[in-house]
Formats: sequence, C-alpha cells, structure tokens
Amino acid sequence: MSRQIDLDGKVAVVTGAAGGIGQAIARSLAKRGCHVALADLNEEGLEQTARLIGNSVRVTRHTVDVANADAVAAFPGIVKSAHGHVDIVVNNAGVALGGRFDQLTEDEFDWVVGINFQGVVRMSRAFLPLLKEREQAQLVNLSSLFGLIAPPGQTAYAAAKFAVRGFSEALRNELLAEKSPVGVTVIHPGGIKTGIAQNARVAAAVSEAERAVAQVRFAKALKMPAEQAGEIIVRGIEQRRPRVLVGNDAKVASIVERLMPVGYWRLLGRMG
Repeated sequence: MSRQIDLDGKVAVVTGAAGGIGQAIARSLAKRGCHVALADLNEEGLEQTARLIGNSVRVTRHTVDVANADAVAAFPGIVKSAHGHVDIVVNNAGVALGGRFDQLTEDEFDWVVGINFQGVVRMSRAFLPLLKEREQAQLVNLSSLFGLIAPPGQTAYAAAKFAVRGFSEALRNELLAEKSPVGVTVIHPGGIKTGIAQNARVAAAVSEAERAVAQVRFAKALKMPAEQAGEIIVRGIEQRRPRVLVGNDAKVASIVERLMPVGYWRLLGRMG
C-alpha cells in the first residue's frame, strides 16, 4: 500500500463539518483540491463551511444524523450520486458530556456512545464498499486524547473514544490482511480551541457549582487553533499514517501512559 495519497481531485466525506475541527479539516482538504461532501445536523454551520471553502472545489452539504442508522445507510448513495465516488471518509462528528459515572443516567451515557462510537461504526460500514472500489482510499476516525487516557468525569466519552481506537486498529489489521486499498487513520486530538467547551452537555445530576468549575477547566485546556489541528490531521491523511497525535498534550499523555499504564493519572492529574 502506498504511503502517500494525492488529494487533488479526490472526494472526501467529512462529518461534523459545521464547525470546529470538522470545518478545519474540510477547508484543509479543499485547499489541496479535494472535493468535499459536508455532513452535520447544523445547516447554518454547513453553509458557513461551504462559504469559507468557496468555489475552487465541488462542495455538497448534507444534513445527516450519524446516530440514525437509516440516514447513514442511505448516505453513501447520495454522495455517490453527487460526486461519482468516494476516496476518503472522515468520521469527526462527536459530542461531549461531563459527569461522574454515578451521575450519568443510562440515556445520557448511551447518547454519547451512540454518536461518538456507533456513529463511526455505522459510517464505516456504510462507506467501506465505496472506498474499496478505489485504487487508494482512506478511512479516518477521530478518537481523542481521552482515547489514550481516561480521566475522572469522562466515563462515557472515554469509553466511546477508546472504542473508536480499538475498532480502528482491528479494522486496519483486517484490511491489511486482505490487501485492501483502504487504509485506516485514527486521530487523537488534544485540547483544540473550538466551541466544544460551550456546547458540551453536563449530566443532569451535576450541580451548578460543579458545572461552572468544570467548564472553566475544560476551556483552559483548549489551546491549539482548530485551523492548525486541521492541517496536522490532513497531512496525516496525505501520508496515510495509522495514528496521528494532535498537540503536545496528546503526545505527552501518550508517553506517560506507556510508562505508567496504570498510575498515569497520578502524574497527569497534577499537571492539569
């Protein structure tokens, strides 16, 4: 399998493309001549992303809920009709939810897993047949810093993001064994400066005081501009890298977790 993919003239599907990292990825892809199918539930945000990309490439907008199995199953046919084929799928759509496990209801926990993990699985299952038709193709799944480490207060989010990592690695090995043209890249972004802190939900059982403290801490951890993260991710796609760590926080956490696989939080928790 070639270690490089020329993005000029390719077609990419990007979920969660209405803002943040998804919007930045879509713009970085388009700068390289890649046509994009933008997917999100936020129609206004999709329009903004399309405007920012401009007319240099073909851009289509699609209102898709990755938690809806029927909508995802129909999506590949819609994209193929609009673009003719698909070379890259970026599974970026995700949500955040804070709260200890004993504060989360079953519905709250399942909401996170249904989007952050099951959404990735649904999209991968739906688009793999189209990707396998290409001489070169890439499936790109967004995990997280919290797919490397699991801090307190993030049981649902970490469970989903660790699952994305495991699913992606197992699928990559299956595709390698069958000599498939499809590569798999898993992305671990650290603290990226997006609207995630403001948009994150908090378990209903969490007190107002706890919410305020958590939101301030969360916002302080978001340092890297989304545009910079998007460039790092797209360079990783171009190089067909199996794993991309985005930000020094993700790189440090990865090293500490390897050195202290059980006790890493005693150090990382003190580091903030």
